[in-house]
Amino acid sequence: MNRACSIFAQLLQLFPRVKFQEAVQKHKAERHARGFTCWGQFVAMLFCQLGGARSLREICNGLAASEGKLRHLGIPSAPNRSTLAYANEHRPWELYQTVFEELLVRCHSVAAGKRKFRFKNKLLSLDSTSIDLCAKVFDWAKYKRSKGAAKVHLLLDNEGYLPCFACITDGKSHDVTVGRRLRFTPGTIVVMDKGYVDYHWWKQMSEDGVYFVTRLKQDLKYTVIAENPVPAHSNVIGDHLIEIPSTAQRPYKLVLRVVTVWDEEKQEELAFLTNHFEFGATTIARIYKERWQIGVSSQGHIVQSVRDRPRPKDSGLVAGEAPWRESKTAEPSDIMLGKERAQRTRLQRAVNADVASLHESPVAETVDNARKQQGLAETSPIRQLSPAGYQRRHGVKEDVETGETLGARRRNLVEEMPAITVSGKCRHRHQGGGSGRSTVDGRAAKRARREGPGPVSIPFVEARQG
Repeated sequence: MNRACSIFAQLLQLFPRVKFQEAVQKHKAERHARGFTCWGQFVAMLFCQLGGARSLREICNGLAASEGKLRHLGIPSAPNRSTLAYANEHRPWELYQTVFEELLVRCHSVAAGKRKFRFKNKLLSLDSTSIDLCAKVFDWAKYKRSKGAAKVHLLLDNEGYLPCFACITDGKSHDVTVGRRLRFTPGTIVVMDKGYVDYHWWKQMSEDGVYFVTRLKQDLKYTVIAENPVPAHSNVIGDHLIEIPSTAQRPYKLVLRVVTVWDEEKQEELAFLTNHFEFGATTIARIYKERWQIGVSSQGHIVQSVRDRPRPKDSGLVAGEAPWRESKTAEPSDIMLGKERAQRTRLQRAVNADVASLHESPVAETVDNARKQQGLAETSPIRQLSPAGYQRRHGVKEDVETGETLGARRRNLVEEMPAITVSGKCRHRHQGGGSGRSTVDGRAAKRARREGPGPVSIPFVEARQG
């Protein structure tokens, strides 16, 4: 009978359970554990990383969806969110550091002897990548005023593409600041980009017997002292020995080598700077090209956009994200404020013009309110409401005059804005409604709303009999 095994179970075979339990006992990680073991926590967090889960809810629901397949992973059932959150907060992190170091030693033993070059020198790649973080959640990750970032400085071994050294700093730290602290064994070749330009560090590496290969900066001032022959039928177009002159801050000279090649893909010339004078020009170009393969491949990718995966404690907040109310997106920009201020100014001018027209003919407002009150008095008591209010409560459009529908009244911003009087004070101008709200006396308005509309006398001008 064939035994089926999932891909996730095959990945977990890289972590022997015996070694894992020895690490658990060493760090006493399950001292206060009640049913939820460290292995179950490790399986859940590994599922979080490989499955791309963004919250505790996704982790627990994803494991619960395969409830019948969890026993071959070594866990009886999917954990609850509160249980996993408590374990992530209180379990010692030293346990997983020990697990990682044991796995790294095994990987180095497997990758030993796998080289792409004939030389026996150790080839290392040095680079850094930035991780965007929320400045309010990660206050230590200083980068910009409204943006946080952390920078990962990684030294990668090209023999198996395994990490040798890693350092995490804030986003403001320069690449060469971490590079100066590194020490290499004699004969090592370090490949790096233009971010690690430091003449003092280059001089120290040359004295220690360490070689480097990097890109040539365009503003570098040097003098060509010799020219080496260029190999035939290759993309190498130049091989020169240069001398960097001394300055007041640098009282010494540097003799280096510049190899210029033609890149067919980018259709441009690339110049590489190195302190190794014995390798061929094509070998120097291939060494730096090996760093490009690391940067664009899915394995050993050290310059990609890294997604931070900490121990999640809250299902509503993950690394790099903050609540919307705490982010800068919730704050209106200057452009939005300017548009709103301009719209308010235009609307206020329209209101002032409307108020001025009412002051010119004050009888018009009185006659209009009187006609509306008389029309409401003739209807039933249920319909003693404004047409828009009746439509909103009953969902019909009977007896709604043209221009008095709910949508039209909602969109009429002039009626909704407070009117500004001559004295500069704002007063709310309500037109009609049958409740007496247009009167100035507050007590009379309350009495009118309580007793209902009374008889209204409309001003009448008798026509002169001819």
